[in-house]
Amino acid sequence: MSETGSPARRGRDSRRARAQSRAVKYPYIRRRLQPVELLSLEAVEIIEANAETILAEVGIEFRRDPESLRLWREAGADVQGERVHIPRGLARRLLATAPAEFTLFARNPERNVRFGGDATVFSPVGGPPFVSDIERGRRYGTLEDLINFIKLTHMAPAIHFSGGCMCEPMEIPPNKRHLDIQYAFFRYSDQGCEATPETGGHAADAVALAQTLFGADYLETHPVVLGNINSNSPLVYDGRMLRALRVFAEHNQGTIVVPAVLAGAMGPVTPAGCLAEILAETLAGMALTQLVRPGAPVILGSFVGAISMRTGAPTFGTPEATQMIFATAQLARRLRVPCRSGGSLCASKVADAQAAYESAHTLLPTLLAGVNLATHAAGWLEGGLVASYEKFVMDADQCAMMQMLAQGMDLSERGQALDAIREVGPGSHFLGCAHTLANFETAFYQSSIADYSSYEQWTLEGKMTAEQRANRVWKKMLADYQDPGIDAAQNEAMLDFIARRKAVLSDTIDDE
Repeated sequence: MSETGSPARRGRDSRRARAQSRAVKYPYIRRRLQPVELLSLEAVEIIEANAETILAEVGIEFRRDPESLRLWREAGADVQGERVHIPRGLARRLLATAPAEFTLFARNPERNVRFGGDATVFSPVGGPPFVSDIERGRRYGTLEDLINFIKLTHMAPAIHFSGGCMCEPMEIPPNKRHLDIQYAFFRYSDQGCEATPETGGHAADAVALAQTLFGADYLETHPVVLGNINSNSPLVYDGRMLRALRVFAEHNQGTIVVPAVLAGAMGPVTPAGCLAEILAETLAGMALTQLVRPGAPVILGSFVGAISMRTGAPTFGTPEATQMIFATAQLARRLRVPCRSGGSLCASKVADAQAAYESAHTLLPTLLAGVNLATHAAGWLEGGLVASYEKFVMDADQCAMMQMLAQGMDLSERGQALDAIREVGPGSHFLGCAHTLANFETAFYQSSIADYSSYEQWTLEGKMTAEQRANRVWKKMLADYQDPGIDAAQNEAMLDFIARRKAVLSDTIDDE
């Protein structure tokens, strides 16, 4: 058989590629399903009370940032050195000024997204140093890889937000690469994105680039980037992250406050214990944004998983992690702030059955829990160390399925289909009835990578796996990428800013 395969397979491959590579984007999800609330009111109140106990009695360390300590002291907290004891209820009262919902504005207004309420936004994997595909294997990420993933995200129908750095461009010095990363996001896609806040200086550079593109006055009233701020669990914020948090809040840009709590390592071995710690850390970080600028948009984040008690390696897609995803969304709703959690997480090294099961056990609960921002929703492998081209396509296909699920059941006259049942009657079939002929093209979700042919046909066409089919799809998506373009003067201004900043920055990351 030729390398290109049979006409039937070529036709199916072409339809799959077209389905995944079309430039038409779904708007962000507005869920018609009520969120599943896994915890009882009593359980939620126990976790909330325990979080307040942690804040008041154990405290949170705000290291190497005197300004944060000053803000807390003036707010009425007990500051002993770098340990801040926050009286019961204080963080929650401060957080009352944060918006329950907010819009993040993109270059293309049609790609604005909203965080909070009934919205769910999917964004891709962020942060891996490595990338992989089935031809070249696992390797360090490059700027070319990052741009490829930005383009894939720009084209994928159900990835609504470009998210954070899909892979680190390891060939660029660490204290300068944030500039190339931010420029790539602004240049190669017109949908929203995160910033890259390794330090306060990096956050300031991201804001300055955004001001160059959108205008400084515009940013004062329009969030255009999200800064992802991680605590050093358990119960520590370091100076770099604190300075970055303050930069984003000062400029009215969105901040995601995310403890990275893996049960058994950075948190207790029980979900309830981890949730109390997560809530304490997020309350402290989110409240600080309001001390910096009341009304600054902020998102309660959680990165939930556990470690193997045999090896110490991270695990994902477990029942305990699923419980924590549901609970995080529930706790955020009670605080009236948007929630970030979940995604398509797995510990597998390749896009195999383990990757599929663990990712499915993370992604479906993310939607059903009512999470507002699902980061790492496409491309995640090996506990977040690898961004996989093939898994990006496989996950993006699942995200599109989640988008369809979130619409709920069609109960219109068309959805009820009584005319079809009357026409067909007992003992016949629906294949040729008028209702089927009128609706068959859009009746069911059409996967971009699944194979529904017979075993014999599949064998004749080369026994291709889902990963192999995904390999063809991502290549077709890149080939079909449609450049959104950019104003020449704005582009030149960003490049000039980057050149001037690189001229004064050292190659290694400093504390500022």
